Amino acid sequence: MHNKKLSAALFSLLLGATAAQAQNPLDFGSDIKTADPSGHVWQDGKMYLYTSHDEECQEDFWMKNWHVFSSDDLVNWEDHGAVLSVDDLSWADNYAWAPDAAYKNGKYYLVFPAGNGHKDRVNPEKSTKWMGIGVAVSDSPTGPFKDAIGGPLWREPYANDPALFVDDDGKAYLYFHGTGFDYYVVEMADDMRSIKGDFQKMDMGGYEPKMEGPWVFKRGDKYYFTMPENNRALSYYMSDSPVGPWEYQGVFMDEENQSNNHHSIVEYKGQWILFYHRWLKSPVSSCEKRQRYSTAEYLHFNEDGTIRKVERTEQGVADFAERVKSNIARKD
Repeated sequence: MHNKKLSAALFSLLLGATAAQAQNPLDFGSDIKTADPSGHVWQDGKMYLYTSHDEECQEDFWMKNWHVFSSDDLVNWEDHGAVLSVDDLSWADNYAWAPDAAYKNGKYYLVFPAGNGHKDRVNPEKSTKWMGIGVAVSDSPTGPFKDAIGGPLWREPYANDPALFVDDDGKAYLYFHGTGFDYYVVEMADDMRSIKGDFQKMDMGGYEPKMEGPWVFKRGDKYYFTMPENNRALSYYMSDSPVGPWEYQGVFMDEENQSNNHHSIVEYKGQWILFYHRWLKSPVSSCEKRQRYSTAEYLHFNEDGTIRKVERTEQGVADFAERVKSNIARKD
């Protein structure tokens, strides 16, 4: 016990001593394990991260709640705690996986996957695991969020990893990973509590690798569909429409240690930021295996709008405040 407390103290000192030089993984004030960071900038000008929460040494991605963090400099983060839990749901009791969020109609919406049952990795035919996508609502970006519809948006197909994109005209599109339904999109109803119309299979230009964790954003007049290709490397497509047709552009972040990745891309104070997770060992963990932590890097574009290759760094966005000040000085 004494050694564990000493290790924790040293770990905290190390985080503080290196904060100016290194900021990956992101420092949320504790050794909390987070994954699937979804970044959004709301009306108050802060960056918000909506994440899944890995239980310490969890069994096979059995996850129970979702967290929200906020920051105005991407270095100092406030943990707003668990803003929704599977305990709050009547239709699921496990698999609190990758969430996303949107602001519309004066409300904040959290779309989230959850499910029940068990996945038998040895004998898949015996698996009972099911997952669907729910919607929660709040008056605040930090919650607490309340299940808005008392069930999933649909029960078939099996689905997770939702991504919400609200276009300039106010239309909201939901992308997701689904069994037999990858590369589909569906429009959300105006009240954000149901889907509008049928699922639409998008034209991906003939290239449809295995995928999960889609993320869609707009820059200028171009739309970007990004994803972990083969669940590992981050790749992307470009289009003139949020529903395609899409043109494949390639990988912008290579895979690491044959581990999955899940990300978001958002512009903040003139800088484009890539949030993603890494599998790392912690000196204060009660188990020896690698676990997931949220991290960030700068994202840069070429003149034609294509994305430059991104490398993982220890520094990450630790100098974000200095970069913003430098940009302001140049404009003045």
